[in-house]
Amino acid sequence: MTKAVWHYVDSGKCTPSFNMALDEALLDLHSRGEIGPVLRFYEWSPATLSIGYFQRIEKDIDMEKVKELGLGFVRRPTGGRGVLHEHELTYSVIVSEQYPGMPESVTEAYRVISSGLLEGFRNLGLQAEFSIPDKEVTDQLKHPKSGVCFDAPSWYELVVEGKKVAGSAQTRQKGVILQHGAILMSLDVDKLTSIFTYSSPAVKERVRRSLPERAIAIDRLADRDITIDECKEAFSTGFEKALDISLEPLELTDEQMALVHQIEKEKYANDDWNYKK
Repeated sequence: MTKAVWHYVDSGKCTPSFNMALDEALLDLHSRGEIGPVLRFYEWSPATLSIGYFQRIEKDIDMEKVKELGLGFVRRPTGGRGVLHEHELTYSVIVSEQYPGMPESVTEAYRVISSGLLEGFRNLGLQAEFSIPDKEVTDQLKHPKSGVCFDAPSWYELVVEGKKVAGSAQTRQKGVILQHGAILMSLDVDKLTSIFTYSSPAVKERVRRSLPERAIAIDRLADRDITIDECKEAFSTGFEKALDISLEPLELTDEQMALVHQIEKEKYANDDWNYKK
């Protein structure tokens, strides 16, 4: 049988507002039938704090510290908690809810899509596995102790020796699934914990000390230097194997790029969106 063809987009380093606008534009274009399913890789310039759609800045984020560190800031269209996008490779998958073999439930769709990440880690020689949280972690996810994404693994996220190595979030709009997430290349625990707020200094210190036990980056797992380009190759072939697809590069038309810039201007570069709630 002929494999299904998906589009492949490598955006390189982009601004936070452009990154989120491009993900949303690809979702829109796929919903209209203008393009097929997409696998995209990207990075961030400058390093950026993204927060989940439902996250409250005043509750979780130290915006003075974010500005002091010169970080970008954007609110994602997906849920979840805060992510510092610095030493990482970010991926996104855009695919119809009606795609053959795609489960209806969010949790099971995570499993199917994230199987591409699983194969990617294996291609790098790293033995990742899916997390299936126990009751204590599940309770914590319902009532998180901090706004930090990598503070605990969720269902079907990737872990090595019980430590989270990739965090993902998902939204469904216009009949299309958008799942995107961070593949950690390196982790600066002090910087990460410094940009969030906590109920007390003791809680902050507890999160700072426990993060290395809950999250781990590729540079601490591998016995060699692994580059971003090597990761792109490993994970793209991982998605091809896991989803039984073939990837072909996508070049957006001028009209399609105009849609990206329109979404960026009206939404992700707009304080009304980023600072709402």
